[in-house]
Amino acid sequence: MQSIHWDPALIAKYNIHGPRYTSYPTALALQAPFESQTVRDTLLASTGELSLYLHLPFCHQLCYYCGCNKVITRHQHKADRYLDALEQEMALYQPLVAHRPIGHIHLGGGTPTFLTEQQLSRLMQLFQQYFDCSKLDELSIEIDPRSCSLEKLAHLRQLGFNRVSFGVQDFDQQVQITINRVQDTDLIRQLVQRAKALGFSSINLDLVYGLPYQQTASFQQTLDQVVALDPDRVSLFSYAHLPARFAAQRKIPEQSLPDASSKLQLLQMSIARLTEAGYQFIGMDHFAKPDDGLARAQQAGLLQRNFQGYTTHGQNALLGLGVSSISQVDGVLWQHQKDLPDYYQAIATAELPIAKGFVLSKDDCIRAELIAELICHFALDTAAFAKKWQLDFASYFADSLQKLSPFIEDGLVELQPGNIQVSEAGRLWVRSICSAFDVYLQQGQQRYSKVV
Repeated sequence: MQSIHWDPALIAKYNIHGPRYTSYPTALALQAPFESQTVRDTLLASTGELSLYLHLPFCHQLCYYCGCNKVITRHQHKADRYLDALEQEMALYQPLVAHRPIGHIHLGGGTPTFLTEQQLSRLMQLFQQYFDCSKLDELSIEIDPRSCSLEKLAHLRQLGFNRVSFGVQDFDQQVQITINRVQDTDLIRQLVQRAKALGFSSINLDLVYGLPYQQTASFQQTLDQVVALDPDRVSLFSYAHLPARFAAQRKIPEQSLPDASSKLQLLQMSIARLTEAGYQFIGMDHFAKPDDGLARAQQAGLLQRNFQGYTTHGQNALLGLGVSSISQVDGVLWQHQKDLPDYYQAIATAELPIAKGFVLSKDDCIRAELIAELICHFALDTAAFAKKWQLDFASYFADSLQKLSPFIEDGLVELQPGNIQVSEAGRLWVRSICSAFDVYLQQGQQRYSKVV
């Protein structure tokens, strides 16, 4: 990624508000009400390996920057009630997916490590009881270091977890204090070292750039510390300051945030430092060592993207469990109730807790595959694509190719007979490039974050 052109004119031109394309259409397209029978029919007719995502909403403490669906509480028993509801939900889904083996399970949140060792054990027993886990090869969890002792980490390994992601965000204390997420650097170091000793196959560290009081010098120190910890993957997310949507962000002083130019300097420095350290730039916000499964999948042309970001599993075979989770199976998207009371009420009536959904049209499926190829592999064999979908590429995407012309003129995209190639310089703007093929984008564009 040394070829990125940090041209102010290109930044002003292409740093638009745009989707992250964890799906196409995005979650904004989901509509209520949505018939649960559509979900049932889709799951029963589906085949092949399935991935599970489980949303655990609880956190002990509010992080001011966070825009996730969460419940702040110190009452551990609330997780017991949630597990009770999850068991009922799993029982509802079981007859619909009993014929499909589970290849990947990911626990996100919230704070999955809010759960105690006993609660985590119960959860794993539920997975084994209600799903076919005989082919499970990846079991991953997001970890808040403040809620994960060395003993809990060892317990996770005993339960079969083989991939962990530690939420670091920034090692700088002033940044941590301002976002209300103060965590001990030595603890993170010990957790990473212990995770390696325990044999976790992949260790990820999450960072966020654009946070209050971040400066190039201090964030350089954070990057150096990350490189020294030598994780298998690094996720580098852009902080989206949307205080009108997320009340907690109003606690962050506006004047403490880096301006647009400074934020881009943080990104530029991060890409340079991580690639210099030997990480492969997967795309957008993910870096991985060349021998990590994510990097190997991209090298082999098998990388996928779903609601968890870049992945090796479940692009169109993802079942979400728990409050607010989103599923995508065979061209059908659906999301569960976002609020716990509504979720509990649906479960109590033995109904799938579906709040809204969307069935992709043929055109949606075509564009979804095209966008996935560009965002995962930065290239598209247009001849093979046209043959697969039985269409004339130039005429079918005439409007999109016209929107793509500025990217071509600026050297960010190369359009050749039978091929679209995103240049090294264009990788930074792949979200903007994909937007040329998005027929929904003008509907609520400002609800998305800036692409960098």
